Amino acid sequence: MAEFRDSIDIAAPPEVVFDYLTTNAGMVAWMGQYADLEPKTGGRFAVDIAGHPVRGEYLCVEYPSRVVVSWGFFGSDDLPSGASTVEFRLTPVAAGTHLELRHSDLPETEVRGHAHGWSNFLPRLSTAGAGENPGTDHWFPLPD
Repeated sequence: MAEFRDSIDIAAPPEVVFDYLTTNAGMVAWMGQYADLEPKTGGRFAVDIAGHPVRGEYLCVEYPSRVVVSWGFFGSDDLPSGASTVEFRLTPVAAGTHLELRHSDLPETEVRGHAHGWSNFLPRLSTAGAGENPGTDHWFPLPD
């Protein structure tokens, strides 16, 4: 299994950024067209992204510094619901929040596509978290 890591800075305090990881409206502001979230350990994590149903559960919710979810695609043989793990760590910095992303337990065949996705969505999170509109998302997965 492989992992993908990245980080961004967001011009907002961790308490604000945390809501973008744990509320339906916050999530769809930067990623996906639909979210059904239950942000507690064992709670539901469901986000539809470009027609792809990401399903999993919240594994850890530590306000306002850490969110961990299981992640996979409903009906997928390659990365089924809940098969990988996404961790967001939020650290306060002078300019707002430093967010570290770690997406682990990815099959090697999934790393390229998820790196492509996160490279689109993390800047959108930075924009939304700073109180700006990231605009309509036109992202689609890479072709196989």
